[in-house]
Amino acid sequence: MKTQFFCPYWGLENLSYTDAAKRVKAAGYDGMEIAAGPDKRNEAVQVTHDNGLDLILMAFGAGSNFTEHKKKYQDDLLNIASYKPLFINAHTGHDYFTFEQNVELIQVAIAVEKQTGVRILHETHRGRFSYSAPAIQYYLLKVPEMRLTADYSHWVNVAESYLTDQMENVNRAIKVSDHIHCRVGHTQGPQVNDPRAPEWKDALESHAKWWDSIRDRLQKANAPTLTITCEFGPAGYLPTLPFTQQPVASQWDVNVFMKDYLKKRWQV
Repeated sequence: MKTQFFCPYWGLENLSYTDAAKRVKAAGYDGMEIAAGPDKRNEAVQVTHDNGLDLILMAFGAGSNFTEHKKKYQDDLLNIASYKPLFINAHTGHDYFTFEQNVELIQVAIAVEKQTGVRILHETHRGRFSYSAPAIQYYLLKVPEMRLTADYSHWVNVAESYLTDQMENVNRAIKVSDHIHCRVGHTQGPQVNDPRAPEWKDALESHAKWWDSIRDRLQKANAPTLTITCEFGPAGYLPTLPFTQQPVASQWDVNVFMKDYLKKRWQV
């Protein structure tokens, strides 16, 4: 099974797509994950192609009410799919939408995937339908064909635990997680300040074991590829010092570390 590592454009916005892509390629990544607006998607496709990188595009719903949100979500998915990315990573729904409304949005994504042939994965994320390990179980039962992007750091934060008391919930999600965001969360936040620090050794290992399980499942299923985005966020998401707002670590260095850590762990 091929293993591909992606770098987020999030945190590189001070660079053009071209300059970012060159830096990403030189660092040994296989592609980029980009939340490109409608006017930037063609450029994102062209630049990544020109630099020999694969591309994951992101989708978000918007709107002041559910009806408007659903239409914008569907229109966004259809437009993004027309660019034929490797797949779409979707931030789907809201935690304050009803169960039935969020299911409608998931069904919209399934219909778009069938129509366009472009895979759509739903990221596990705070504020979305998938905000916690217990909450997502109802959706897994209702829509078993749904597939996920695993960012379990959010679940750790929401639960204020490393989920050891709800591994059945996590294991159900692992069975349908096809892409990994290898961010390490902790019980008081979605992102440790620096996963290289010894105080986060147990947090890193907890997350890595979940990623191991996803990889093992895909290997047993003879999947052709495992994709991972090293998605520690920039300053603001990354803790900063008071008054100066100086980030306590380098986002770029942390994400490169995560790539190299998993390459070594998995011998790929």
